[in-house]
Amino acid sequence: MRFVRYASDGQPQWGVAVEDTVYALADTPAGEPTYQDIANPGYRATVERALETESLRGQPLADVTPLAPVPTPGKITCVGLNYFKHGEEQDEEIPEKPMLFSKSPTAVANPDSAIVHPADVEDLDYEVELAVVVGKTAKHVDEADARDYVAGYTVLNDVSARDAQFEDEQFFRGKSYDTFAPMGPELVTDDEIDANDVDVELRVNGEVKQSSSTAQFIFDIDEVISYLSDVMTLRPGDVIATGTPGGVGIFREPPELLEPGDTVTAEVEGIGELTNHVVSE
Repeated sequence: MRFVRYASDGQPQWGVAVEDTVYALADTPAGEPTYQDIANPGYRATVERALETESLRGQPLADVTPLAPVPTPGKITCVGLNYFKHGEEQDEEIPEKPMLFSKSPTAVANPDSAIVHPADVEDLDYEVELAVVVGKTAKHVDEADARDYVAGYTVLNDVSARDAQFEDEQFFRGKSYDTFAPMGPELVTDDEIDANDVDVELRVNGEVKQSSSTAQFIFDIDEVISYLSDVMTLRPGDVIATGTPGGVGIFREPPELLEPGDTVTAEVEGIGELTNHVVSE
């Protein structure tokens, strides 16, 4: 099922997308969902029945203003070096276990909104990522059960200030400026896609910079969720960014970094395109 958080008459609301039409969930007996609801097959079944039996008013998906599906995550936990090619382009050894870092929850930005190029940053970079949205509290979860804790998947652009990242010799500041986590356009449930085998791509001004598949993960979705749940309690609405493939700007020869005026589109197969525009601070 494809859930969409969008603005209608200036107010955020949840809908469900069917082909090119979105239906407001507030108009269904199911009502607007929590992330626990989205992870619950019973809730989704109620929505399905409403779509089949109710006379619901839909509107073209192209006419709504999409919003980030998780506007205020409890936490954004990221997996570094989770594609073989991204490790190779940095001359890094393949990690034996997931390498973790975090982004500030206040970095979230909506689709079609601005990525602000901070005045104190010179090396602004992009990273297309498949993001997992947690739907149930998870602690010490077995890999075989990991998908039961997923509300759905979305697209996240892990925008990065490389000079801050390298200066600090750790990731948090360089990953956490406001607008550095664009997210969307939809939240797609686990039964809709095979999250361990979808294509990912990022384009800058229409030119392909990253192109790969999550089949190239070093640690797949089930391993990541299980590992994280051993380290920390995962709660509904938490976001897990699963890593980026090779082709980031800083490791190109010469580097190809983002500048004001650029348009960046991150795409994940089965979820859609996330487009943002770079502006000066």
